[in-house]
Amino acid sequence: MTKLSVNINKVATLRNARGGNVPNVVKVALDCETFGADGITVHPRPDERHIRKSDVFDLRPLLRTEFNIEGYPSPEFIDLVLKVKPHQVTLVPDSPTQLTSNAGWDTKANFNFLSEVLDGFNNAGIRTSVFVSTDPEMIEYAAKAGADRVELYTEPYASAYAKDKEAAVAPFVEAAKVARKLGLGLNAGHDLSLENLNFFYKNIPWLDEVSIGHALISDALYLGLQRTIQEYKKCLGR
Repeated sequence: MTKLSVNINKVATLRNARGGNVPNVVKVALDCETFGADGITVHPRPDERHIRKSDVFDLRPLLRTEFNIEGYPSPEFIDLVLKVKPHQVTLVPDSPTQLTSNAGWDTKANFNFLSEVLDGFNNAGIRTSVFVSTDPEMIEYAAKAGADRVELYTEPYASAYAKDKEAAVAPFVEAAKVARKLGLGLNAGHDLSLENLNFFYKNIPWLDEVSIGHALISDALYLGLQRTIQEYKKCLGR
């Protein structure tokens, strides 16, 4: 079964636009769980432009499903994750000024750094995932560094899907096979949508988890949150 983790960053962005607590990030997260989400993802950035550290602490004791915190492993981020102890931490190579994640790790060039960070999280009993491209070498070095899973960066697939979906998914299928051969769990995320998710899932049915935020929250404006989550689960054969 491929799990659906809902990234609620965009909900926090909307709240922060006016100050106050509307929409209530914690309530939306709990509603996502009630409506069938298998997990909640947050990406707290240093400037707190969407998810705040306080949100992370507020969410942890209330969530009933898997909690995934993603971000760049700065000292502050590492400290936050070790204090909160989510089910999973996903490491992304974002600089503090990036609008959104736009590349996977060079796990070979950053091998020593990632090994040390992953070791700390693994010792704390937190499942680890590393954001990577489809390059087999990057997946191999993620495994060598001690990652439990890799998350495939799927923006290239989403961008090429409309033109030639078979060609778009092909490198991801090969990357997924490499991850499986190495004994790594497999996640995917970035620009997956109701348009392209089912085809991706059908070609890689052993996916452990997809993390979806922007498209899902945007769809919810038209379909409502409950129906939207159900539609995404249908794309995953649920």
